[in-house]
Amino acid sequence: MNRKLHLTFLVISGIVVVCDSKQRKPNENVQFPPFDEKLYEEVLNPEYCRRQTEYIRRNDTLLLAKFLDAGLRIPKGITLGNTIELGNYYQCLGIKENVTDMNIQGKYCMIQMTLNQDQLTQFLSTSQLPERDQSLRLSETILNYLKKQKDMNVFQNSIFGRNINSQRMGSDSQISNTKYSLAVCIPAACTTQEGINALLFNISAIGLEYTENFCRLPNDKLWAPVDYVAIAIFSIIGILTFLSTSYDIYYTWILKSDKRNKNSLYFCCSVYSNTQRLLTFTSGPDSLECIDGIRALAMVWVILGHTFYSLPNNLNPVDALLWSISPNAIWVTSAPMTVDTFFLLSGLLLVYSTAGKLTGEKLIKNIHLFYLNRLLRMFPVLAAMVLFEASLYNRVSDGPLWEGAASYVVRCREYWWSTLLHIQNFVNPQDLCLGVSWYLSLDVQLHILSPIVLFWVLSTRKYHSWVALTFAMLSVLTASTIYIFYMNMPSGIISPNRTEEMTDFFLKYYINILTRASPFCVGMIIGYILHSWRGKKPKISTVLLLLVWCATFLLLGAIIYCTNISMQFDWDNQLADNIFNSYLRPLWALALAWIIFACVKGFGGPINWFLSLQVWKLPARLSYAMYIIHYSVMVAYYYSAVTPIYFTLSALMFNFFAFFFLTFLLAFAVTVVIDAPFSILIKMLLSKGTKKSANIPDKKKSIENGIAPAEVKVSSINPAFISDEDKSTSVLR
Repeated sequence: MNRKLHLTFLVISGIVVVCDSKQRKPNENVQFPPFDEKLYEEVLNPEYCRRQTEYIRRNDTLLLAKFLDAGLRIPKGITLGNTIELGNYYQCLGIKENVTDMNIQGKYCMIQMTLNQDQLTQFLSTSQLPERDQSLRLSETILNYLKKQKDMNVFQNSIFGRNINSQRMGSDSQISNTKYSLAVCIPAACTTQEGINALLFNISAIGLEYTENFCRLPNDKLWAPVDYVAIAIFSIIGILTFLSTSYDIYYTWILKSDKRNKNSLYFCCSVYSNTQRLLTFTSGPDSLECIDGIRALAMVWVILGHTFYSLPNNLNPVDALLWSISPNAIWVTSAPMTVDTFFLLSGLLLVYSTAGKLTGEKLIKNIHLFYLNRLLRMFPVLAAMVLFEASLYNRVSDGPLWEGAASYVVRCREYWWSTLLHIQNFVNPQDLCLGVSWYLSLDVQLHILSPIVLFWVLSTRKYHSWVALTFAMLSVLTASTIYIFYMNMPSGIISPNRTEEMTDFFLKYYINILTRASPFCVGMIIGYILHSWRGKKPKISTVLLLLVWCATFLLLGAIIYCTNISMQFDWDNQLADNIFNSYLRPLWALALAWIIFACVKGFGGPINWFLSLQVWKLPARLSYAMYIIHYSVMVAYYYSAVTPIYFTLSALMFNFFAFFFLTFLLAFAVTVVIDAPFSILIKMLLSKGTKKSANIPDKKKSIENGIAPAEVKVSSINPAFISDEDKSTSVLR
């Protein structure tokens, strides 16, 4: 048991070290930082600090108690892996006392220290507690605790065993060098050293070594030019929405006139009309009804996984880690596989919505419209979220951990352009503006490359189509397998015995277009198969059907099981890791491809009934906006926490339901107010462009992954996220 706890703490320590080494401070080398560094420097005044601390110590015991109560204290749950104590953030910043010619303002600071404190332990072994006046008795608790740390009795005995000595925990030990973050509340005029020396104990005398991480003051958030730009743009959108909605209601309900006689531009921003379109569902003969259920459930699984994975600090990370690698957590830890569901759907709808509707020559002739539609349809919601994250997001909330949320503000201010151009996995893979936007970049890049294969798929000869699809699939599998076997990376988001490689796994595998392209290719293949069998039903014997369904469920179960076994402490099989990284994701896509094919062709039974329920229609339509928004909602909540959260399954499930429904409401609003108007404008723009380019006078033309007849509607977004009822995966009708 002790060995297991030892390994667990090693893993947590490794995660802390890796994350700390990669973390970028929000105000570091930034033109428009989120916090006012000049304010922190301007308030420092050694003379004011001396006078204020003397007054606090000698004349105001209650004020002293407020500073001590809001600051440095023993971390809770250190034997369970907790490395942070947040104090009381709002209490500290709320300290504001006006006394004779002095204004004493609280300042919240976070310091980091390690267990490797040689001078401190020598001091504590030879010295008595320093004599202090009666008002400072509270600090003895801290000194007593530090003295106990010399022997590490409780901590080491429970984690490492009884015979650990200082030689075994050398200065280069990861355990001894684990950084513990502690909150300190001091007067604003003082540096952390001055404040601790005056109110707690003499740092130099006892040899305490620490580093200052950051300090916070009231009203320390800066206004940047992008804030004013955001206010202006969102205000214009709000005004246009109000005017368009008012005109729509007046024209429809008061004048009772037919809107079809008016230019649709007047109603494009109307909440009333856009909500009607959003809540109106129609199905065509070629609709892939089951895709709505798959898309909606995949989005639920994404939010569920991020609810657990994005938890920044908790009181019992040992418990959280042990639960995460247990079979009980398999339904959460396998959630990263669901992203490949989106890649599958994206490739499927790309082929299914274009095959038979245009030729390869027309695709090449209108390639500019093909790319333009892809970029424009993803642009409005993504751009709005990037703008919001770069500006007003910094003012959504606050807290002792808000520097973590502010780091996303900095990233969006610096790398907004790479996010909108969908090249951030090449330019700034470690500084993603939106935490989940890497998928959008890969999806766009795959669509940019897709005409190489799509040109042949649109050929009238099936032989050419199958050769192109097979060659693409084999090429991607071969190249990715060679790359993966060369890199020898771990195979899971959680790899307890390879924590130092977690960052490389994310950068070189998880957001790499080569290693994530195979599900997209599987999607293109199943899309072509569905097109080839359009209007026809294959004959499959009952026995074969049962065998294929059983094989599908066994395959899905085996994939989920493999994601769990690779997370164990004793897992050490590089060959299996390479095989998992090479083939689990395309196999996952293959299993889902069969489910889609079976449901569409009448072999789905209760599975098709469940996936085709009307309840999935609206979440499926909103899933694109939900995907972009949900992670920012989680970051805002988690980094607003005033205390580390105690990890329990029930608490995280409550968080999940809260995140899901709040994200759903926000996505509904964003879709109606931002995406719907731009859909209409893009439709008008591309319809004109298509008429000119394609020279087809009789029908309206639209594009979704290509040029298609009028029945393929234009207002579509990322095909992995939108409803199939419009075939071109339109979001609003």
